Amino acid sequence: MQDESNLAADQAAADPVADAPDSDAAVADAAATGAITADQAKLVLRRVKDPELNLNIVDLGLIYDVVVDGSDVRIDMSLTSPGCPSGPEIMGEAEQQLKTMPGVGDVTVNLIWSPPWTPDRIEPRVRAYMGF
Repeated sequence: MQDESNLAADQAAADPVADAPDSDAAVADAAATGAITADQAKLVLRRVKDPELNLNIVDLGLIYDVVVDGSDVRIDMSLTSPGCPSGPEIMGEAEQQLKTMPGVGDVTVNLIWSPPWTPDRIEPRVRAYMGF
């Protein structure tokens, strides 16, 4: 029989993003303040998952940069490989999710390959969960 601390650790490992901030709260904050921040945009991008890995693109380290200029949002992102068959789907979903934020104007998604994505870019707790 496991003690309570081991049980809590096992539950956290089963869902590596269980303690992730609520992206719906970020949308509400943006609506309340009328200003969009890069951090709020990143929270909303957590809704976008790589369909093969079932992990969000922020924790996977696919988001390299988020720039907010007034109401416009630009993201620089990569994919796990140049031949990623889900690339267009992931990029489209990222754009769509950002557009759900109140006050967002134009959204630009730039696909970049430099520096190349490596597993080292994965959020450490997710990397541990995945066994890297």
